[in-house]
Amino acid sequence: MVTAVQHRVRGRPAHPSGPAFLSYTPDGTKLITAGPNSVIRVYTTDSDGEPTNIDDCQENNTAVAATNDFFITGAEDGTVCVYSLESCLYDKMLTRCTLPIRDIVISPDGLWAAVASDELEIKIVHTQDSLNVLYIRDLKKPPKHLDFHPSGSHLAVSCTDGIVYIYSLSTEEPMLDRQVDDLIRKLEAEDGKSSKAIWHPDGRAFAAPTATRDIQIISREDGERQRAFSNGHFGDITALSWSPNGALLATAGLDKKILVWDTKTQGVLARYDYPDASNIAWHPKQNTFSFITSDGELFICPNFLATEHSNLLEKPLQSAPFIHDPLAETSGNARKALNNGLKHNLDDRRKRKNTPDTLDEILGPESGGEEDNFVEDDDGAGYVDGTNHYGKRTNGHLDEIDRFDGKRRATHSSWYPRSHHSFQPGSTPWRGNRRYLCLNLTGFVWTVDQDTHHTVTVEFFDREFHQDFHFTDPYMYDKACLNEHGTLFSSPSSGGTPAMISYRPHETWTSRADWRTQLPSGEDVTSLSLSDSYIVVTTTANYVRVFTLYGTPFRIYRQKSCPTVTCASWRDYVLTIGNGPVGGDGSTRLLYTIESVKRDEVCQSEDVVALTDGAQLKSVLFSDSGDPCIYDSTGVLLMLQHWRTPGQARWVPVLDTKTLERLAGGRKEETYWPVAVAQEKFHCIILKGGDQYPYFPKPLLNEFDLRIPCSTAVTKESSELPSNEGSSLEESYVRTSFLASLLDDLISATNSTHSQRAELSRRELEVDKVLLQLLNIECREGEEKGMKALEIVGLMKDRNGKMVEAAGKIAGRYGRTVLQDKINELAEKRLMGMDDDEL
Repeated sequence: MVTAVQHRVRGRPAHPSGPAFLSYTPDGTKLITAGPNSVIRVYTTDSDGEPTNIDDCQENNTAVAATNDFFITGAEDGTVCVYSLESCLYDKMLTRCTLPIRDIVISPDGLWAAVASDELEIKIVHTQDSLNVLYIRDLKKPPKHLDFHPSGSHLAVSCTDGIVYIYSLSTEEPMLDRQVDDLIRKLEAEDGKSSKAIWHPDGRAFAAPTATRDIQIISREDGERQRAFSNGHFGDITALSWSPNGALLATAGLDKKILVWDTKTQGVLARYDYPDASNIAWHPKQNTFSFITSDGELFICPNFLATEHSNLLEKPLQSAPFIHDPLAETSGNARKALNNGLKHNLDDRRKRKNTPDTLDEILGPESGGEEDNFVEDDDGAGYVDGTNHYGKRTNGHLDEIDRFDGKRRATHSSWYPRSHHSFQPGSTPWRGNRRYLCLNLTGFVWTVDQDTHHTVTVEFFDREFHQDFHFTDPYMYDKACLNEHGTLFSSPSSGGTPAMISYRPHETWTSRADWRTQLPSGEDVTSLSLSDSYIVVTTTANYVRVFTLYGTPFRIYRQKSCPTVTCASWRDYVLTIGNGPVGGDGSTRLLYTIESVKRDEVCQSEDVVALTDGAQLKSVLFSDSGDPCIYDSTGVLLMLQHWRTPGQARWVPVLDTKTLERLAGGRKEETYWPVAVAQEKFHCIILKGGDQYPYFPKPLLNEFDLRIPCSTAVTKESSELPSNEGSSLEESYVRTSFLASLLDDLISATNSTHSQRAELSRRELEVDKVLLQLLNIECREGEEKGMKALEIVGLMKDRNGKMVEAAGKIAGRYGRTVLQDKINELAEKRLMGMDDDEL
């Protein structure tokens, strides 16, 4: 569990504002700081007294490193000086460079000091003999950071070109052992951000901050990427440091946070609110942590870790976080737990079934008597195996007694149902520092994280009707909706700032039409939708909040199914989805509700979202004609039929993307990101290479015709017709009938226009035409298909009788006289006004 801690530690003014540095002595008795001024301060551990000041030093110190006897500083004038800790006086100049010093590190034995400057070389100088110098001269860009391997055999160099170089120092001349590209970011030498590669105390790997604000572990043996410390900082990392035993990693960032990570789990154990920490250091032996800020303040934090985490510092040397640790089976770092310090635990009588005893348990306590254990199991009957500390055999070889679990057996763990998490339709998660907030047929909305703020871009497909715009976002919007009339945003709560909703219309006749409103404290937005009439917001309080387009609260109510999952809207209709009762597989069933906000009527109340077992809801939207649609993780698109009539709604699959011809034969492996359903087509983005979300650059939209997954009829081998012709027409009949029913529902529930009624007549005529084509196939099949042919004629709507007349002509053309007579009889009954049930 992450602990948010705020130490009340008084900062100690150490240096003026600017880059400042600190270093503990290996024994932890002293802490040395250096900064922009010409004063070096030496603090004594566990003392609140004033530090010892060393005034005879260079100005603008840029590095400091310490041993138990002396410390070394580097300055902007290129000088590297040694100071005695015993006298706190200047000792000697170790070396000098022509350009500013950037980093100094001392080998574990204290005999060598590596010096990095803005020159294209690194000096490794003997601390006792300054004339004994090793050089690294094959750098293409100046080095920024250095770090010695715990054994002193290697040196990690982080350069300004974004490359980490590992040099071996086991030879007379340093040799390049490995080069790691695409790990750290390119930074200027004087940049306050860190790209330092630091060795783990076990020496088998090093860690380095990446451009994505993660800390990546790299194996020294093969240079492969191992575990990573991710999703912690929201700003660039300025410093990082391993604890002395390698069990913890501390990082500081521009997000004004200091994080403590667990090396074993790569999770954040604690967060500390300390701004502008530029350099950090663990005390070598105590639960004390120190850091210095860019304002020149030094913070020494005793009892830094909480009680539940401080024991991690007391553990022995821990292993570096490998994905597959080669020492996992043989490492001595993993120790068996002791039984409360007792060698013999009397409770061992309750061993698990068939658990083998240890040698000590079998032999029992040592008594030295010659007659102890005189019974020998010489016949293999098991007289001695499994004896306890009383010399008696246990019942470990027996099976457990079967009994009902619910009667007397205690429950050792709690069970929790699997619920569907809330999501915003059309948005994607962060990838790097970018993400899409909205994707639809109107346009795109995306945001870029700029550390201290975001930048939002809204781009339209129709640039003749709308103009793209771009703005700086200080509110960190995380959700958005876009249509032809405006753009809707929401931001999460942060600190003491409540969640906020913002709307920006595209056209206005007033000077300022955009508006913002804040939600009550503790309430966050889970999803939002925008229609031509209303704004709908679902929240963590399970409220559904409805606003007018210009910010007037119109309605608020608590959703029955909770926690809320998502919402969508079209004109006056609002669709909300939430978690319902738990099914047999342990997952909650999703329930949806549709209501007309304007008429205050509920069309469907807490009905089930039709998902198969194990499927997840990926998106929910309204089609361009106003019918609800869902897209699930199995690649099936479903539309809701008869949803305006309470209790009559049903989900109809209108496209199964797994059956697309482009995927036939396994030629392609791709998935689809739903965008819209419009003009009887499914508009989507094709995802390849295992991607789950679209990314930049802006992807292209693709469209697929709706195709209801109908069954395929088995044809005779002697049939001259293609096997798929009849199936294709059957699918066409089901689809056109379904689409006609959607339009019929719309006309029945609204004040229809003449064009809508004409469109319905056209669709019904299209259905009859498909049936005529099916009749033609059945007539060609032979006389034995007559009954099915007559059934097809009975399915025709035939508003004016011409279609049934045409069906009779088709039967006559193939010489199906009996069928023709029955069709004519059917036409006469319809002409007499008899219902289909009477036929």
